[in-house]
Parts: sequence; C-alpha cells; structure tokens
Amino acid sequence: MAEMVLGYIPCKNKKEAEKIGKQLVERKLVACANVIPEISSCYRFEEKLCQESEALLLFKTIKSKKVFIKNAVKKMHSYKLPCIAFIKFDDVNKEYELWVKKQVLSGLI
Repeated sequence: MAEMVLGYIPCKNKKEAEKIGKQLVERKLVACANVIPEISSCYRFEEKLCQESEALLLFKTIKSKKVFIKNAVKKMHSYKLPCIAFIKFDDVNKEYELWVKKQVLSGLI
C-alpha cells in the first residue's frame, strides 16, 4: 500500500504558497494543501545572515509522488534553493489516509 507523507515547503509569502499548493492539488500530486501565512525564519545563505518572514506550505500526499512534486515545485518556486522536504507519518486515522490515497492515486501527471 502507498505510504502517506507530509510535505514541508517554506515560501517567500502567502501568495506564493497558495499558488504552489493550488497547482499541486489541481495536478492531483497532493490531496490537501495548508498554508500558514506567516512564520519567522532565520538562516544563513551565501554567507549572509538573513531573518525574514515567510509562509509555510504543508501538504499531504504519498511517497511515490515525491519526485513529481519536487520537479513541479522547482519550476514554480521563487527561491534559488527551495526546501522541499517530506516527513513520514507514523500514525494517521485510516479513513483520512484512504481519502488522501484516493485523491492522488486517481491523478494524472
């Protein structure tokens, strides 16, 4: 059976996160996308210390869609080096898990 995962992608703002999330849902690469409109991020990039506001895109999908999601996000994301991460679910209610799988397994790439 397909393994369910949570996706994690920080974006430059809410608008970008919503755009990427909507595209992923429309393409049936993810079942559901959630946007946390403002997070505070501190990081070092190209030898510069940065502290900025970002938006966080979270989504539910299955492991076999990861490569397709990474390729799609790299084309849409404004960052030179976006974080596109996946976290395995240890436990999720079966009804929800079946719904997620139904959404993404019926999709065409």
